[in-house]
Amino acid sequence: MSHGHDIHIHQENYKFTGKAKTLSLSLLVIGIVLTVIGIFTIPRNTTHHNEASVAETATHASHDAAAAETVHPGININGVDVGHSDEQVYPVKVEHEKPWYTRIYVNLLINGYFLLLISVCGLFFFALQYIANAGWATSILRVPQAMSTIFPIGAIIILFVFLMDGQNIYHWLHYEHQHITKGNPGFDPILDNKSWFLNSKMALGFLIGIPIVWFLFGKKLRGLSYKEDAEGGLTFFKKSITYGAAFTFVFAFTLSILSWVVTMSVDAHWYSTIFSIYNFATGWVSCLSIIALFVLYLRRNGYLSIVTDEHIHDLGKFMFAFSIFWTYLWLSQFLLIWYANIPEESVYYYKRWEMPFKINFFANLILNFLVPFLVLMTRNNKRNPRILTFVAIVILIGHWNDLYLMFMPGTIDHQAGIGALEIGMTLTFAGLFMYWVLTALSKRGLIPVNHPYIQESAHHDVGI
Repeated sequence: MSHGHDIHIHQENYKFTGKAKTLSLSLLVIGIVLTVIGIFTIPRNTTHHNEASVAETATHASHDAAAAETVHPGININGVDVGHSDEQVYPVKVEHEKPWYTRIYVNLLINGYFLLLISVCGLFFFALQYIANAGWATSILRVPQAMSTIFPIGAIIILFVFLMDGQNIYHWLHYEHQHITKGNPGFDPILDNKSWFLNSKMALGFLIGIPIVWFLFGKKLRGLSYKEDAEGGLTFFKKSITYGAAFTFVFAFTLSILSWVVTMSVDAHWYSTIFSIYNFATGWVSCLSIIALFVLYLRRNGYLSIVTDEHIHDLGKFMFAFSIFWTYLWLSQFLLIWYANIPEESVYYYKRWEMPFKINFFANLILNFLVPFLVLMTRNNKRNPRILTFVAIVILIGHWNDLYLMFMPGTIDHQAGIGALEIGMTLTFAGLFMYWVLTALSKRGLIPVNHPYIQESAHHDVGI
């Protein structure tokens, strides 16, 4: 309930000790051990396998081509109805075979990109509260602030993977380095038409330039917030609104570009017009879930005394609402492609509709929609710390699975699986993230005591 008098606002300083430090370091160590075990258990007999698979592929291709010519002369071996299409359609090229270690780099890419998405969405959450003049979240702003400090690590990992094994993960990069010209065997018209954007120089520019821009905005916004704490007044608050608005505008375009380069170009012959906002939805609802987990942890340990069930309720409502938003985008992309059944669009779902990815495909819907929708539908569940913690963890597992489906089928189809490597590397990143964010929280006061809306946040009441 709201109060009729001012609540005494005092600074709180978090001490990173005890169970939290033990848990984060334990996750880190267990993750590293499982990752090492996973690396040593990856099959390495790729030479024989590659030769056999190439021969088998050629045999099947010849049989399929003969069958296609006999039964459906207008359809090529990839199922593209050339006669029916209104424009010239090119078959999807068979990608080159991948070495055993590509699975390691793909796992690094999945977790690095997830880390980047979550942390930069934390910066967006922080900026959004200023430009929206929102008061309710003022008391928890230090959490997304701390989360936003780690995204350079995710950006460095993505760049490292691109430089070390990009040619095996991104077929367009492998094709670029072959220098095949029009009229020669292996020429790919689709990749050739996209080469103005999908090329190594452009990609490196985006992978380096965009995180630097985000870093500079994050440093500026955090600096203004800390000065606001130290000096008070409205000067820094107004500057935060200006810089927050500028960041939001830049963020919308740059995240779109980064999602095209990092994720959508894994399946370089395919594209979706809503793919960037779909990536944002994945990062945003995951970010909200992690904010809820950290806020609940801090409250449970005696910190954030001005945070009430009203704030927890609002976080639960956001998790509920944006889980539905993610599902709307997921269904919009899938249903339209399924119904239209245009080969150059539906090719994205061919592998994801078959084993071993079919299990992940349906798990996506269960973890990211059904569980949060059904569990968080009631008011009491949104305010229950244990239930909210459970749903937040389910959402994070679900959206890791979502990214797994974005990357794995288009890169190492025949080697794919969730084993010690996948679990271990994810635990390693989880431990690193937890340790990093809690360390960042311990370096600054938890309460923005001189924020102009801190009293409003302390008196926050959802009204229902």
